[in-house]
This record gives sequence, C-alpha cells and structure tokens, in this order.
Amino acid sequence: MARKARVEFEGALYHVLDRGDRREDIFHDDVDRERFLSTLAEVCERTGWRVHAFVLMSNHYHLMIETPQANLVAGMRWFQTTWTMRFNRRHRLSGHLFQGRYKAVVVDPDERSHCALLSDYIHLNPVRAGLIGLEDRLFDYRWSSYPWYAALRGRPRWLDVGPVLGELGFEDTSAGRRGYAERMRRRAIEERQAGNKESEAAAELRRGWCLGGAGFRERMLRLLDAAGEKLLKPRRSRFDARVEHDHGLEESRRIMEIGLRCFGLKQEELGALKKGDARKSAIAAVIRQRTAVPNAWIANALELGHVSRVSHCVRAGKEGNLRRELEVHLGA
Repeated sequence: MARKARVEFEGALYHVLDRGDRREDIFHDDVDRERFLSTLAEVCERTGWRVHAFVLMSNHYHLMIETPQANLVAGMRWFQTTWTMRFNRRHRLSGHLFQGRYKAVVVDPDERSHCALLSDYIHLNPVRAGLIGLEDRLFDYRWSSYPWYAALRGRPRWLDVGPVLGELGFEDTSAGRRGYAERMRRRAIEERQAGNKESEAAAELRRGWCLGGAGFRERMLRLLDAAGEKLLKPRRSRFDARVEHDHGLEESRRIMEIGLRCFGLKQEELGALKKGDARKSAIAAVIRQRTAVPNAWIANALELGHVSRVSHCVRAGKEGNLRRELEVHLGA
C-alpha cells in the first residue's frame, strides 16, 4: 500500500518525532547527541528550517520546526538518512535505526497558544520521564532547547525562540527569559502533581495528525487530497516536482552562478570539461554542503554524466583550495 502524502506548504509548523527501531536507543552517549544536533544544524542550513523547540531522549526525539518553504519531506529524508548513516558508522552497525516513518503533526501557526502548548510538551519530556525531579532545574537537562530559552549565550542560529516567548508575552531579554524560566518551573510542578497525566491537547499532539480548529483541519484535508492526487500522476521529469519547492534550489542556482564567475567559466563550456574537473568538483561540494537538492540536479547542472559521479566529485571538491576560494566569493 502506498504511503499517505504529507501536508506541505510554505510557513508550515510541525511537531516531528520518531523513535528507535523496536524502541531501542538512537543515542548511546553525549557524543551521539552532539552529532545529532550538528546534523540538525546542517539540515536547517540546507532547507531554511527554523527550529522552535527540541528535546533528545534516549530512544526518540521531538522537534517543533517551521518550514518557510514547502520542503518537510525532502529535508526529513536527508536528515534521518544522514543521521542513520553517521550513527551506524560510528557504532559499526548496519540497517534501520528508526522504527518507521517519522510522525509529523501539522500545527495551526495562527492559533494562539499552540506554540506554547507544543514547546511545553517538548521541554517537559524529561520531567514526565523522571529524568528531572522537582528538586532539579529544567536547565540541568542539556539535551533540549530549554537551556537556550533561559539563556542567550551560545544559542545556535537555527533555533528561533521568538514565536514561543512572544506568544507567552515575554521578550528575549534577561527579564523575559527569567519570566519564562519561572513559568516553566510552575509547569513542571503542575506536571508532576497531575501524575504526568497529559491534557487532551497534548494527547492530540502525540496521537493525531493535525492540531488546529475545524477550519484549519478542513484546509489541511484539502491539501492532503491535492497531494495524494499528485502522487498518482506520472513525474514531469526525472528531477521530481518536489525540487521546485526546495529552499536549496534558489541557493544552488546562486552558487552555480557565482562559481562559474569565480572560475571564469560559462555554462555552455561545462560539457566539454572532464567529469572530474576540479572546478566542477568544488561547485558540487559547496552545493551539497549548503543545500538539499537531489544529486540528479547537481549532475545535470554541472554536466557530470551519471548521477553516481556526484558523490565522487563532492569528496574530491571538499579537499581542494578551489572550494575555499568559492566560499570566500559566496561570503562564507
């Protein structure tokens, strides 16, 4: 049976989560957790995603992400595949890491209180799991976005705390962050006093596919119907229509244009160059580093021949001085 389509649109807000296969751990130690966050940073750079909250548990993760472009599927494909490869390589394993398809609950971003509800649900996971007691501070649990809500120092560029703080009436100032911390302390106490019994809205976040009012749900159902019809139609080309909505496509074209200018090349000259030309490899390496466009797009744009050449060119391009020269021209 074919998988159901995902709801994707510009500016969508999602609660994304996935668990380890057979509920086994997807993080063995803090090195894994650090590398997972580095991979999350990479996918945000490639797709333009904004993360509003996250938590890493032993065998699962939760994310609240906003997609300025309609590219959840492309980004998650790269993200989970890349993390699985990195995890398996480090621990000398093979096969599936996650239990199956990730869950993505689409959330009405215009409904006031939903951002706060979702961030509370995510940040209080360590409390519900018994990892944080009432005598402890949420700040002490390192592997969530909460410490960066409570303190500005070290906050990564891909984490945007504004929507949650703003919805709650706090500014991103020392006083506002202190007010948020005090509120979360109260929420943790309420959570424990309630016996960790989740609210109806929290249950919908965990079990449902859509969080919003009747009007929002109707709009999402129409989008699902339209997406399902698209899946039944033949592809217009081998590059897949999803690329048209990829945040990385515009960036890839910009890298191509600046790369050609940097190396004194013209588009029509690429076909006459060797497939492994160092200048082509440098451009391919930068596109792969900064975007999530498919290898087929890179192979076609740089006239590399078969798509399998892309990985070789990317590896070669990473090692050369030409890549650093191109990044200087790009303003890296």
